[in-house]
Amino acid sequence: MFAATADPVAIGLVESLAHPGGNVTGLSAESTDYAGKEVELLGELVPGLHRLAILTNADSPGMMAETGKVQAAARAAGLDVVTLVVRRAEEITAAFDGLKNKADAIYCVPGPLTGENRVRIVTMALAAKLPAIYGPRNYVDAGGLISYGPDIADLFRRAADFVDKILRGTRPADIPVEQPTKLLLFVNLTTAKALGLVIPQSILLRADEVIE
Repeated sequence: MFAATADPVAIGLVESLAHPGGNVTGLSAESTDYAGKEVELLGELVPGLHRLAILTNADSPGMMAETGKVQAAARAAGLDVVTLVVRRAEEITAAFDGLKNKADAIYCVPGPLTGENRVRIVTMALAAKLPAIYGPRNYVDAGGLISYGPDIADLFRRAADFVDKILRGTRPADIPVEQPTKLLLFVNLTTAKALGLVIPQSILLRADEVIE
């Protein structure tokens, strides 16, 4: 059983959400049009947004699956897309160095590599004066501008129901994969001020927490 994984269909864990097949099921960390909503948030947040940079890890199937969705959502919104592909922590600095004057904002795809290097990524985005959106809240706690993503604690609580069903004899193949029912929005006003951004009231009213 899995909990809080990337798109399980895209990375080949299950055949479909409704009919997992095989011997595995669980909860996905991705909800319907998750990437599209994040792109919309950036559009509200950054006046004149035209060029979006996407930071991702080419060696992670889950991150690349999300990258494709973000690219599609950004292009559907009329944005030009620059994809920054890194495979090791040492490549992050070079990726940012090559980004100068090529983007108006950054979408950081969540995953082990970006998560482990979130302080470096947040610091470099701020130094480059680029607004960035992240998934987990810990990026915002580290000084990131804004995060929007599933309530991971809630996903793991719900995972207990899956364990109970399996222990009672239900086959994993017969238990549909569930998606997040709760998405959390966090905003760091200190970072917004450092970037010279005014957070729209429409975002502040929807935020689960505003960090000052």
